[in-house]
Amino acid sequence: MILTVTLNTALDITYRVPRLTPHASHRVGEVTERPGGKGLNVARVLAALGRSVTVTGFAGGATGAALRAQLAEASRVRDELLDVAGPTRRTVAVVDERTGDTTQLNEPGPLISSAEWARFRTSYEELLDSADAVALCGSLPPGVPVGAYAQLVRAARAAQVPVLLDTSGEPLRRGIAARPDVVKPNADELAELTGSHEPLRATRDARRRGAHAVVASLGADGLLAATPDGAWQAAPPAPVRGNPTGAGDSAVAGLLAGLVDATPWPRRLTHAVALSAATVLAPVAGEFDAAAYEDFLAKVSVQERASAA
Repeated sequence: MILTVTLNTALDITYRVPRLTPHASHRVGEVTERPGGKGLNVARVLAALGRSVTVTGFAGGATGAALRAQLAEASRVRDELLDVAGPTRRTVAVVDERTGDTTQLNEPGPLISSAEWARFRTSYEELLDSADAVALCGSLPPGVPVGAYAQLVRAARAAQVPVLLDTSGEPLRRGIAARPDVVKPNADELAELTGSHEPLRATRDARRRGAHAVVASLGADGLLAATPDGAWQAAPPAPVRGNPTGAGDSAVAGLLAGLVDATPWPRRLTHAVALSAATVLAPVAGEFDAAAYEDFLAKVSVQERASAA
């Protein structure tokens, strides 16, 4: 079983409009609604790949109830979210069908009490007993301590469960010091962490800060990985136009599956990039175009880079 942690879950709402014009009224052509938050997106992709997944985190209020009702319909996904008093947030993505560009609006999460956080910690440690790997994903809702991910990484390491961390800012800085197996920042998050805008140098620096391996998202240029076995860059055959929401989460799903299977890094990156590109072609986060994924697997290029160890 793979465990994904989403402390700041969301109900993702996607609007598709013929053309997005500032300061204008719009007729929405299509509306979709899905359980969201980075870890839930990762879980749905893993489930579509045939993996058994357990999701945990927080859900509350009417929005949280709607999220859990939809999650119950997903096969291979087990719901271990904890009820909280505050309402789960919503995120709204507005897709301009003319350009393919997406505008994202994210609400703040619920205020988590110290008692709710303590209850989560106990539940999380119990779930680790049956986990093959764990992904810690996304932002922290108000009330959760900024060192939360560092605590959860240490708990996973104590349980000898491989752990992937995907967050940003101070939670990333503290979490990476707890020595996760993999961290997956994007280029901006990596630059904020290390102060370097040169990706290979920044990944090298991030590894020195504690991560066993660092996989940086470079947008259209794919993924750059710095690992104990070497460094590689994997890229799709050409830029992919569409809705990029959730593409990074699909890359995490590919990396997590590879972590569980101990797949060699070049092949692991190939799957992650192919999933990410196929997600851009899907209408909403947490889904991917299966035919495109199979096609991209044969076309992703992987090049070895100078050692970043």
